[in-house]
Amino acid sequence: MEFLSNDKLLIVGAAGMIGSNMAQTAIMMGLTPNICLYDPYLPALTGVAEELLQCGFEGVNITYTNDVEEAFKGAAYIVSSGGAARKAGMTREDLLKGNALIAEEFGKNVKKYCPDVKHVVVIFNPADITGLITLLYSGLKPSQVSTLAALDSTRLRNELAKYFKISPDTVVNSRTYGGHGEQMAVFASTTSVNGKKLTEIIGTEELPEDEWEKMKVRVIQGGKNIIDLRGRSSFQSPAYLSIEMIAAAMGGKPFRWPVGTYVDNDKFSHIMMAMETTVDKNGVTVQPVKGTPKEEAELEKSYEHLCKLRDEVIEMGVLPPISEWNKLNPNIK
Repeated sequence: MEFLSNDKLLIVGAAGMIGSNMAQTAIMMGLTPNICLYDPYLPALTGVAEELLQCGFEGVNITYTNDVEEAFKGAAYIVSSGGAARKAGMTREDLLKGNALIAEEFGKNVKKYCPDVKHVVVIFNPADITGLITLLYSGLKPSQVSTLAALDSTRLRNELAKYFKISPDTVVNSRTYGGHGEQMAVFASTTSVNGKKLTEIIGTEELPEDEWEKMKVRVIQGGKNIIDLRGRSSFQSPAYLSIEMIAAAMGGKPFRWPVGTYVDNDKFSHIMMAMETTVDKNGVTVQPVKGTPKEEAELEKSYEHLCKLRDEVIEMGVLPPISEWNKLNPNIK
């Protein structure tokens, strides 16, 4: 098998369903022969490693450990699902306090044991906030840390394909931006369905306005729906998309979806949120997001919601005031 890289890829939270699926996906996609699995809970971690070894993969060196230093040392790429999982009745935001502290420890471990890491993907919720905390405590550049935001856009694609009874491949450039939570901005203006602009379809017999509004709710509550159907939070889709993202950062094919990234410009300040981006060996580069006035107003509301969550974390003492962020991480201006 040919690999994208020989660099060490660390999967954090590998004993969990997302983590174990990430590990298998990374192997099957041929990212690197050097994969390390880390989780504090050794029995389940050992079980995951045993299963992967029993797959009979060729040319892959799978290591595993519950020792933080051993796991992080020498890691060039990291994907972390190492937070608490969302349960029935919970929003992503409900996970804020516990996972904020986990993100702080994670960022500190990156800084202490692998400061030369090339890229880090954070996917435990609320990912916009845990990614921001990780970035600040890791000391990395904003381009080196990204979060999983693609899942909302793929859910929009899926909802449109189901509604019109067409192949998902004919739904092009479906996009959500802003927060990966209940306040995301669902865009129609970027999307085409069977070669026709979605904005030209909404409000017609094909897709009445009220049906579009219901669809947006289904997209926003897509994670809740999986919990209701399966009795547990999503793991296959976030695992696959996060590995696609780290593959792009390793020099693989371009990532097709929005990415949660640090934004500080004339419109959005000191926040991690889903934007249009490019991801490659240079990391994440933010691209402009343009929509209708209504869509841009929804994006502004999503940004304001994220600011409130960020400020909650500051009030908790997990993060210092914004004016002091540069002292914590000199790469944050």
